Amino acid sequence: MARPGLILKLSCPDQAGIVAKIASYVAGHRGNLIEFAQFTDKLSLRFFARLEIETGELDVDPEDFIEGFGTLGRSMKAVWHFRRLPYKMRTAVLVTKTDHCLNEILWRAEIGEMPVEITSIIGNRDTCRSIAERAGIPFHLVEMDGDRKAEGFAEIRKILADEDVELAVLARFMQILPDDFCRDFAGRLINIHHSFLPAFIGANPYKQAYERGVKLIGATCHYVTADLDAGPIIEQEVERVQHFHAPNDLVRLGRNCERIALARGIRYHVHDRTIIDGHRAIVFPD
Repeated sequence: MARPGLILKLSCPDQAGIVAKIASYVAGHRGNLIEFAQFTDKLSLRFFARLEIETGELDVDPEDFIEGFGTLGRSMKAVWHFRRLPYKMRTAVLVTKTDHCLNEILWRAEIGEMPVEITSIIGNRDTCRSIAERAGIPFHLVEMDGDRKAEGFAEIRKILADEDVELAVLARFMQILPDDFCRDFAGRLINIHHSFLPAFIGANPYKQAYERGVKLIGATCHYVTADLDAGPIIEQEVERVQHFHAPNDLVRLGRNCERIALARGIRYHVHDRTIIDGHRAIVFPD
């Protein structure tokens, strides 16, 4: 949405007339509904929605419109969030050695597909520095080997705070985040990792997958929690594995899955198309 507008995300107990009440509030202030995506969970009896609203013709200031919605929101026992449009989400990318996910993010940001401002690239190895320099983005090398892990995460915290970062993307950042770090940045950390059945543990999962003759290879993009690789899933991508695929082919297919799943996951997050609901994420794809 290039014109002035708002995104509204909302969840509340399911009840009669929710859509009519929200639409009536928007129309009552001469707002123009561009999108109204909704979902009712029949098991939890909760209602979820995402709205895009053009505000150029509002009869009140957008801030008054946002504040005024509180009366309706509270009456529905809702949890809601507004975002002003247009905007760019301040985003840091964390890397180690592998660069395919980083390059995918930079490319999609450059062509305007993701409304992000990449504040910096943070690496615990120097491998991706040249990519950051070509893109004109600051690169921070954070040493984390041996007994420097706690000190390294403290340094990352400071970088994210100093740069006023709204989202941090783990683009194959090969470090396990401390529990307190995950809690403090809950809902603002996105990770990508390979997805196999069975789950292959160790440094070379693709070789193990080849040896076990897997038929599907994939990747999962998810929010980071203290439970390793068990956060709410945003997006997943799979590829069919054929009998003639060698381990290097599995690596190639896996990289492609990781790039696509991560790009979609970031897109959904920065466009406010996700609502975290306990251990899962409700996603309104575009």
